[in-house]
Amino acid sequence: MTQQPVFFLSHGGGPWPWLDGPFRDGFALLEASLKAIPAMLPDPPRAVLVVSGHWEEPGFAVSTAEQPGMVYDYYGFPEHTYHISYPAPGSPEVARRVVELGQAAGIPIATDPTRGFDHGTFSMLQPIYPDAQVPVVSLAMRADYDVAAHIALGRALAPLRDEGVVIVGSGFTWHNLRRFDPSARAPSAAFDGWLRHALTAVSPQDREAALLGWEAAPAAREAHPREDHLIPLMVAVGAAGGDPGTCIYAQDDLRGGITASSYRFGQDVTPSVFDRLRTAA
Repeated sequence: MTQQPVFFLSHGGGPWPWLDGPFRDGFALLEASLKAIPAMLPDPPRAVLVVSGHWEEPGFAVSTAEQPGMVYDYYGFPEHTYHISYPAPGSPEVARRVVELGQAAGIPIATDPTRGFDHGTFSMLQPIYPDAQVPVVSLAMRADYDVAAHIALGRALAPLRDEGVVIVGSGFTWHNLRRFDPSARAPSAAFDGWLRHALTAVSPQDREAALLGWEAAPAAREAHPREDHLIPLMVAVGAAGGDPGTCIYAQDDLRGGITASSYRFGQDVTPSVFDRLRTAA
């Protein structure tokens, strides 16, 4: 089986794929990039392992439900969005493998048979796999946001890539909820520019070093007052190992001026596709 790539994806706002109008339209380029992901995989995946910026626990944890439910972790959206369903199956088998790999690396990973899909999972996956037939397993971040620990976890889980599992860090490159407006134009561009250079233009060793020191990046704490939406990237980078990164989505006018991006890590990475997607959007 060909090794699967790894992704860090900006997942958009709330239940946006189930909405119409200007809010949904603002994510048109992101939606196009997500729909393009199946064509970036060498084979259909056995499962998708999602590290969402919306699930954290005191220690690492993995969902083991055969049929996960839904977690409506947003507010202020239309009533119908609190009844939507993303009925993908879970994979207890993949979850057990996650625990085994963690144990082999000395990283304890608890199991959670009740955890459902949060919007960092189902809103991101809906455009990718709208038929919801690919099994999905959720992995909780550790609440201390320790960068080195999350990179180490990703490194421990890297063998899953050779077992048909696509590892996805689901977050957002800009997550300052008080500045989701044109005032974010300059700081979001500054942080995103630093991040893109760190993920695509330096060696894997320098990439990890840059992420370990991410708080020194331009506008870092403006971009992430609380780094819950950045930490999934650390797991993705750990799982990527020495593989190169490429930007697969980039936008500088989200919500009137926010710069956001998404990344793929894997060998034989094709040239960046976001310019083509922008033309098609």
